[in-house]
Amino acid sequence: MMKRLLAICMMCLVLLGAAGFAEAAWQPELLVSLGTKGTTLRLSSGNTPVVLKRLDNKKIVWQGKAGEFATLTFAGTGWELNGRKLKYADAATLELTVADERNLAKLISTYDNKSYRGALRLVPRRDGLHLINRVTVEEYLQGVVPEEMPAEWNAEAVKAQAVAARTYALRQRKRHAKEGFDVCATTHCQQYGGVAVERSASNQAIKATHGQVLQSHGALVDALFHTDSGGMTENSEDVWGSRIEYLRAAKELRTETYPWEKNITAQQLSGLLAKRGRNIGELKKIELSPIRIGKAEKDRTVSGRVRTVTFIGKSGRASVTGNDLRSMLGLKSTLFSMSLNRNVVFVKGYGWGHGLGMSQYGAKAYADSEHWDYKRILQHYYHGVELKKLY
Repeated sequence: MMKRLLAICMMCLVLLGAAGFAEAAWQPELLVSLGTKGTTLRLSSGNTPVVLKRLDNKKIVWQGKAGEFATLTFAGTGWELNGRKLKYADAATLELTVADERNLAKLISTYDNKSYRGALRLVPRRDGLHLINRVTVEEYLQGVVPEEMPAEWNAEAVKAQAVAARTYALRQRKRHAKEGFDVCATTHCQQYGGVAVERSASNQAIKATHGQVLQSHGALVDALFHTDSGGMTENSEDVWGSRIEYLRAAKELRTETYPWEKNITAQQLSGLLAKRGRNIGELKKIELSPIRIGKAEKDRTVSGRVRTVTFIGKSGRASVTGNDLRSMLGLKSTLFSMSLNRNVVFVKGYGWGHGLGMSQYGAKAYADSEHWDYKRILQHYYHGVELKKLY
């Protein structure tokens, strides 16, 4: 009886251990749009056997050996594989994937010599094939983090970037749901370059923070980041118009960073204003207080960014927000000064980006000079958030 009881206990421990491993191995997936390509693709699966299956009924229409290449063409009403009609495929959406989904993270899908981790979904459209990469989050990050921050930077800054990018991606899931995917591969969501951009240092940062995300009151935060704040990040309401408690202005170790300049003629500026229904005639004067980082004015936010600029001309005057001017003139940030001299408007500023959330160069400075770890960096830029291990 005692031996039987011991055997049952041992079996329970084994089952619990297996369940714990399965749970630890799980992670969310993302559908990432790679854009619309031509109607013919040369596919390969690297060192993993693959299957090509219909998305609607999961029927396998082709099986490929490891390292095997295949040319797939959508011929308008159906698919062709290596020049022959592909049976049972019809005009359905197909997916190049693994037979056993537990091995999805090990798969590298290649089309036309461009490689991405995970499965490759092929959606027929009138203008070509829309490609969607179905990928586990940690493998997705390997193609994101080195695109957003240099992998050779201080490891703690790169870890902070990994957590921010992971949180942002999961928060943005379903952003493009109506288009059939979660996120795109451009700066509209996050820059994603696949296997070609991966670096060992950034992979180590991703591994060190595996599954870690930022939360506020139990919900994922909108973990925004930008290149450089210029000296102080911004409050959300001064960019978006609404207050978000974790997107508060944060001071930097250094100020007046990432300086830039741009000049435009007074005539050109007046013309741009006129196109937007603000006809002031010949520009005569610009009203804007001087930059004082960390000092709010009537026309500047608490960080010193431009809230509004007033242009006075022969035919009238117009007040324009800093955000509108940034878009109109293609400025790097809204932390700038403007002056008029001999019919030329001189714009001088600092920083690059919207100024919300984490400044990437700021994170590097704190990691390099103050020896902050990634947790402290994140707490500095995202006010009051909690770092949680999601999976």
